[in-house]
Amino acid sequence: MSVSPSPAPANAAVQYSEKLRLPWWYALAGLAVAALLATEVWLGGAGVRAWLPFAVLLPATAAGLWWLGRIRVAVRDGELLVDDARLPVRFVADVVPLDAAGRREVLGVGADPLAFVVQRPWIGGAVQVVLDDPADPTPFWVVSSRHPVALAEAVLRARGPA
Repeated sequence: MSVSPSPAPANAAVQYSEKLRLPWWYALAGLAVAALLATEVWLGGAGVRAWLPFAVLLPATAAGLWWLGRIRVAVRDGELLVDDARLPVRFVADVVPLDAAGRREVLGVGADPLAFVVQRPWIGGAVQVVLDDPADPTPFWVVSSRHPVALAEAVLRARGPA
């Protein structure tokens, strides 16, 4: 995770970048469960049955864990980038940093079926980006972030004066 804490000049691109990686112990636990499952499938068999479960389950689990932690959130060149989704900051009306309870509220009782959500349960914080685009039916984005205040500030700085 890298956050550019220094104020950027007015003509420079505001930078914020964060990767929503899994905690290291999720990978350890996932690979341990895959190894246990491969051992159960093996059950002391000989030949292909001895190595095939390990050759299939361990790489598949590693690939799945990598895929879960691949999402990148960035503010760059006047856009909020979340994985391959792009939101020009000129359409941002407000940004609200959320703690775990606020995220639960926005995604629970205050949920909107048209909202764009990139939520990772292992990350407590999030930001709610309220949109002001009459052509877009999406009312807001909810994006997980380990540093929701820094992300909200970066989006608001990129947007400029309201």
